[in-house]
Amino acid sequence: MTRPALVEQRTRDSTTPNQRGSDECSVFAQARWERPASYELQNGLQVVVIPDHRTPVVTQMIWYNVGSADEPPGKSGLAHFLEHLMFKGTSKNPPGAFAQAVLRMGGHQNAFTGADFTSYFEHFPREQLGKMLEFEADRMTNLVLIDKDVRSERDVVLEELNMAVANNPGARLAEQMMAALYLNHPYGRLVIGWRHEIEKLGREDALGFYKRFYAPNNAVLIIAGDVEAGEIRPMVETSFGGIPPQPQIPAQRLRPQEPPPAAPRSITLADPRVEQPELNRHYLVPSARTALAGESPVLDVLAQLMGGGINSYLYRALVIDKKLASRAWASYEPTALDSSLVAISVAPEPGIEFEQIEHVIDGVIAGIAQHPARTEDIELVKTRLLAQAIYARDDQVKLALWYGSRLTTGLTIDEIRGWPDSIREVSAAQLSAAARKWLDKKRSVTGYLVKEPTH
Repeated sequence: MTRPALVEQRTRDSTTPNQRGSDECSVFAQARWERPASYELQNGLQVVVIPDHRTPVVTQMIWYNVGSADEPPGKSGLAHFLEHLMFKGTSKNPPGAFAQAVLRMGGHQNAFTGADFTSYFEHFPREQLGKMLEFEADRMTNLVLIDKDVRSERDVVLEELNMAVANNPGARLAEQMMAALYLNHPYGRLVIGWRHEIEKLGREDALGFYKRFYAPNNAVLIIAGDVEAGEIRPMVETSFGGIPPQPQIPAQRLRPQEPPPAAPRSITLADPRVEQPELNRHYLVPSARTALAGESPVLDVLAQLMGGGINSYLYRALVIDKKLASRAWASYEPTALDSSLVAISVAPEPGIEFEQIEHVIDGVIAGIAQHPARTEDIELVKTRLLAQAIYARDDQVKLALWYGSRLTTGLTIDEIRGWPDSIREVSAAQLSAAARKWLDKKRSVTGYLVKEPTH
């Protein structure tokens, strides 16, 4: 499972802030999350509680500070493989017991792996919290694996690789682009792993990784829903408090870093299954953790200004004005422990050459870099981004995802809560400076997806 996209496509809306109701603008202008309760157990487990009393349900998420970028050389896909194996049961709770308990109470559970984290979550009635905490604490330290299950699950992962990447030309292009963008950093390899390395993963690999990284002092437990921090703390202590910490967990997660980019790179992938050619471009940029103060919010606004909907600059230029493309978007992913990227994707109309598309993209970026964006355009983007903060408060799962993905990539609760304020402070001058500094073609990889002729 690849890293989930946590910066979502904004709502398409042709109105400007001045056309909105004054009450709505006021709400967005004041958007700020209430501070969740947070504490740490003696064994190092970080606990975050987000009360939401509108319905008697709870979302429990445990996030481990380990992902595909933490895998040993030659063992790509190990973090994701272990995620699958974590559902195989323990001596106390045999295979299927956890899943059946969740189903019987009308809940659901799942998991996902990213480059920097692995997360397991359950959504269930509030009165079942104690039982769910016990299940999750049990598999933190008591996982049982047998060779037969490991082999069969490895086959499942290989089939998932076939479906998600090998049989998807767009995903194969993305795979090659990431490998070209990250010359030295492990972000350049697939979260799911390379086939030839997955095929060699075994029981000892999984257990070694599990014992090395799955520990309370390497995890964040987030509980969102119909709970109060003081009320549930004894349950958390009872379930997790007796698990010993892993003394070998490093204070810092150190990985190889990227050298300064020296030249633009390009990738062409031809496949007979391609129905719609695409042009994609990735720029190497800082994440929220690695950026200088204020830089990450500027990149968030910049990406949305360029490609965040039908009013964005790329969409207007390519789809509406010049009619060169049927689709154009851009996004920025701030949640990464190390460097991140700004992505641009365009689907040309039939007969349109990639060179024409690139010329417009370069022109839009140059325009922002050389001339301050219009105030009304910037304010519209800010309103949409602040609306995202408001809407997240209406969804306990989304809010838990927001906090978990950022806490495991180096941000603090106060930095997460301060995101709306940092968006408000972005200026036109900062956007121009960011376009000049970070959207330099030397920092980019451009990918071309084309149809390979059949013979």
